[in-house]
This record gives sequence, C-alpha cells and structure tokens, in this order.
Amino acid sequence: MKQKIFTFLLIAAAGLTACKKNNDNQPDIREYDQQQIQAYISANGLSDFSADTTKDGTGTTGMYYKIITQGTGDTLKYADKVSMVYTLRSFDGKYISSDTIANHYNDYLGHLVNGNLPKGLQLAIHNILQYKGSSMRLLIPSRLAYGVNGFGSGSITNVNTRIAGNQSLDYYVHIIGDQDVYDDKVINNYLTANNLTGYTKDVLGYYYKIITPGTGQSGEITDYATITTTYSGSLLNGFAFDESAKTTATTLNPYSLISGIQNALTKYAKTGTSISVIVPSSLGYGTNIQNSIPANSVLRFEFQITEVKQP
Repeated sequence: MKQKIFTFLLIAAAGLTACKKNNDNQPDIREYDQQQIQAYISANGLSDFSADTTKDGTGTTGMYYKIITQGTGDTLKYADKVSMVYTLRSFDGKYISSDTIANHYNDYLGHLVNGNLPKGLQLAIHNILQYKGSSMRLLIPSRLAYGVNGFGSGSITNVNTRIAGNQSLDYYVHIIGDQDVYDDKVINNYLTANNLTGYTKDVLGYYYKIITPGTGQSGEITDYATITTTYSGSLLNGFAFDESAKTTATTLNPYSLISGIQNALTKYAKTGTSISVIVPSSLGYGTNIQNSIPANSVLRFEFQITEVKQP
C-alpha cells in the first residue's frame, strides 16, 4: 500500500512539473507588453524613444518615451497641482481620443489615478517629464494602463467606447507651465486653423470681433443694465455648452456673467451690436469644472443685442 501511494505521488509531481513547463513557455505580462510595444514601435516607424529605467518591482516599468519640449523649474511632486492636456490611442487603434480641448486635467498629480487615468501616466509625469511646461509622447504597457479588465463600456469590438484588456497605450501629454500663454496660443491656432479674421485682442487677453456695430449709444451697457439678447456658447472643438437662448431672446445683467464677457459687452457692445468673443480660461471659469465645460477651457460666445434698459 505504501509503495502504491509513493508511486502515485511521483506520477502527480511529474504531471505538475510538466504543466509548469508548458506555462513557462507562455510570456508573462511583462514579456507580453514588451513584445507589443516593440512591435508597435516598428509598425509605426517610431524613432528616438527611450526606455524608462525606473525600477518597478522585479524590473523596470517597461514604458518608452520621447521628450518633445523640456520645461524648467522645480521638479514635480505628487502634492503639486498640474494643468494637463493629453491625447491617447490604444495599440489596436480601436480607442482614439485626440481632442485636447476635451482632454483636460487640473488637479494634484497624486490624484491623477482617481480621475480614471492610468498609473503609468502618473509615474511617467513624476519620474520622466518632471517639469511644468514639458511635453512628451509615452508608450504605457498594459499592466500600468488598465490591465486585463480594460476601461470603458460596451463591447471591445466597438470603436471609441472601450479599451480592451491587455491593451498598451500611446499617450501625448503636455503639462502646462503658464496657462495664460497656453490659452493665447490655443486661440491663435484656432483662428488660423479656421481661417477666422477680424478679431482684436483686448488688453485683458480676450479676443473680440464686432460683426454688426449697432445703433445704440456707446457705454450704454453698464454692469447693472438689463440687456435683451440671443447668444450661444461653445468650446473651441465646436461643442455647444449653451444654446438655450440661441434663437429665443433672454435678458441678462453683465455683472452676473463671466468676467471676460462682462468686460467685452460693457466696453464694445450697444443696442443692435452683434459681437463674437473668445475668452481665455482665466476670464471664464478658470480651474473649475462647470457642468460640461472642462477646467481651464477657452470659450467662444456670440451675442446679438436687441435692447438695453438702464437700471
């Protein structure tokens, strides 16, 4: 009996050993990610990428990066607030988010993963990018992205609704150093890209264009005047966040509006004026998220003023 039990244990041990050898023939997640990243670099003709040498457990992070612009100053800490824009693409190309107007982040670097952004991105900003005013392209292995579960909703066969499990990610990230300077560049790029002319920059930093001069008296719109107007508001990607009075007039008091619009209406508008105003984030909602408006958003407004009543 003892001999039979001993023989059975030997056979079982041999079987387990054979299974372990078969498993060892499959790449672990680190190896799999590296294979995927090297294949992606080759397939897309990427050059001048460096391997991150930061230690991560039993090896390095496996991330690859290319610095585009290098900022200066104090190195970023997890306790620092950062203003960031980014784009991302899954390696399989089924998830692409390339709109830096919508892809804004404004919070502590240490909170980045709380906003459903990957751990690898947080590590790379802290360990590689390091400075405000810097930008880079970053390849994040799946284990430092969304892992085996992926991210989003719906079927993985759908486009732009879900990042599949075990997908590595291609990020562009820019940590903004001076928000006012960045916003002004965004506005000028927008004007050029859309062939928009006739806008003038006010000393406060917003841009305005008088479409119809109006027939009222200059200076008749004061902070506490009541104006009757149609208007609309949008982001620079065309997303309309306020069309409630686009065709049906409403009444407004300038003092209750964001500072950029308050100043533009009291300075340049009167009865009959049609005016277009592009407002940098500091004269809009700033670092606050306002309903569907991301933090640090540049805003565009169109006003058609039909009546002005004094308080």
